Amino acid sequence: MELSTLQTVLLSALIVVVLVLPLTVHKVEENLEAFLFCCGAFAVTVSHMWSGHLVFTALKDPIKITLAVLIAGLLFRYLNTHLQKLTQKAVKAIGLRWTLFLIVLILGLMSSIITAIIAALILSEITVMLPLERAGRIKLITFSCYAIGMGAILTSIGEPLGTVVISKLSGAPHHAGFFYLIQHLGWFVLGGILFMAGMASSIRECTICHAPGAKAVQIGGDNSIKGIVIRAAKVYLFVVALVFLGDGLKPLALKTITHLSAGWLYWINMLSAVLDNATLAAIEVTPIIDDRTLTFLLMSLVVSGGMLIPGNIPNIICASKLGIKSKEWVKAAFGLGLVLMIAYFFILTAVL
Repeated sequence: MELSTLQTVLLSALIVVVLVLPLTVHKVEENLEAFLFCCGAFAVTVSHMWSGHLVFTALKDPIKITLAVLIAGLLFRYLNTHLQKLTQKAVKAIGLRWTLFLIVLILGLMSSIITAIIAALILSEITVMLPLERAGRIKLITFSCYAIGMGAILTSIGEPLGTVVISKLSGAPHHAGFFYLIQHLGWFVLGGILFMAGMASSIRECTICHAPGAKAVQIGGDNSIKGIVIRAAKVYLFVVALVFLGDGLKPLALKTITHLSAGWLYWINMLSAVLDNATLAAIEVTPIIDDRTLTFLLMSLVVSGGMLIPGNIPNIICASKLGIKSKEWVKAAFGLGLVLMIAYFFILTAVL
């Protein structure tokens, strides 16, 4: 559909509001799910995109992830003691630095097989058992979510982004199969995951955690059954909001980012920090896309997706589970994301 000037202005202003208010208004930050839901509904209304199919999709799509969060939360609640012992043994056997390195490396590499959702659930449970202060735990979460987001794109089952891309390129001339994205992005993704694992290994240990009788420092999150149910409900509402937001802003994306060069797409795709990256990929990826543009496009989506909480499903799960606020996430992840975006841009420009 063609957007009027007023619609374009309103949707552009909405993007600014979504980026700014959670970082500057405490009430918005405390009620982020409801805020994004209202923003999504507003976007769909402005774009005239309301339909029974959209509502059905928005209500249906979050069911699987919500059930995964709920079931895993209940399961981990009863396996907490065993996980804690296993984590303590790992730290004692190989040290905290190598434990952190391996957590990020393994979850990043395995996310393409066990899915980004399961990797994030495992991460959120393990993190609270490590001898780290709150700031260190948040860093570990953000580094790991970057790695999980990168790794999950390598197959069609890791996350929806990979599914969309492989589906759209399955015919001529690309004939994309299960290993298509590994062949095109594998080395770039592996380098990013190793970098994140190295960053995690530099996180400092919490000295007070070794004091006699000290317990692992908690970082938010209610592990009661009521708390687990509420957390799952918030994840459900969050995903509903992102579906509305993605569809509502889709006409603006179609108007502004189609037919752009690889370099322009790379930087404009920083919108993935607040928009579903699968939605952007569905707009931008076509059978006529060349391999160079595809690599630029996908690497920008997976890197920028880690910069803000709404940018990726692992971010949403871990932030909800561990009570990480928008400002805390930005402090730990946004600057790192900008550095990665710049580094990858120069690397891709030089190599491709």
